[in-house]
Amino acid sequence: MKTNQEWKRQGTELRPGMRLIGKWHKKSYTVKRKLGSGAIGSVYLCDFSGQPAALKISDKGTSLTVEVNVLKALAKAQAHLGPSLLDVDDWEAPNGVTYSFYVMEYLQGKTIPSFLNNHGSEWIGVFMLQLLDNLEHLHQSGWVFGDLKLENLLVVHTPPKIRWVDVGGTTQMGRAIKEYTEFYDRGYWGMGTRRAEPGYDLFAFVMVFLNVYYPNRFEKGSQPEKTLFKKLNDAKALAPYHVSLKKALLGKYQSSAEMKREIAHVLYSEQKRSRSTRKADHTPFFIEAGGISVIALTYYLFSLLLP
Repeated sequence: MKTNQEWKRQGTELRPGMRLIGKWHKKSYTVKRKLGSGAIGSVYLCDFSGQPAALKISDKGTSLTVEVNVLKALAKAQAHLGPSLLDVDDWEAPNGVTYSFYVMEYLQGKTIPSFLNNHGSEWIGVFMLQLLDNLEHLHQSGWVFGDLKLENLLVVHTPPKIRWVDVGGTTQMGRAIKEYTEFYDRGYWGMGTRRAEPGYDLFAFVMVFLNVYYPNRFEKGSQPEKTLFKKLNDAKALAPYHVSLKKALLGKYQSSAEMKREIAHVLYSEQKRSRSTRKADHTPFFIEAGGISVIALTYYLFSLLLP
């Protein structure tokens, strides 16, 4: 057992093999490995009764309570936006300090870039629709994601569906964004405020898909708006959606539902164009890439029916 002085130096750093027992609910969690850390706390992969779970622990109890309330609000949205909340409790460390923690469903899947590399860019429009659908549910519940970024999204199977793995930056409508990443932040680019409203998330939404094609990101330069538009124009895979994505960067949408309708129209038009092309050159349905898009769109529509 480590001494109190060692624990004070390490703070809430947990080691593989450690066993945490909740102070109130007495549930036991065995630490497997660290998944990540942020301003509020650290997340660990744990074993809970033979099942994997993600445990977030912090000495900032008030901030953690806010995150728990967000997860509960997302559950009420009935859209399975984020991971399911499994437990909320405290833990008394060997140094006598009590830390707060909560336990979430551990989501396993692929990153968006990894999935697209394996299955093709035909899925881009489908993932855009899924993410906008998720944002619509969130915004209707009175929340803004805030720290929307590529790292906070995961594609789970089946059918392929985007899930959120970290809701720590979620902020109530009208308040100041409490957590953000510069590359995704419209305030950093000088293209809007950090007030929590749908347009803030929609700007970050565009940056998510730009980050897919610019994995190392890019500097804003002396003319940030021109930089963004040039990078967007150079991302050829996003070409069908350029008009909608530019509108989102400029804050032209009043809601995520409005943008979703336009993206859906673009995707439908792409399907129609692909079908016309196949008829003209007699290309078999499943050989033409557009055929894959039809399958992807079918998966998306089917996913909307899932609980």
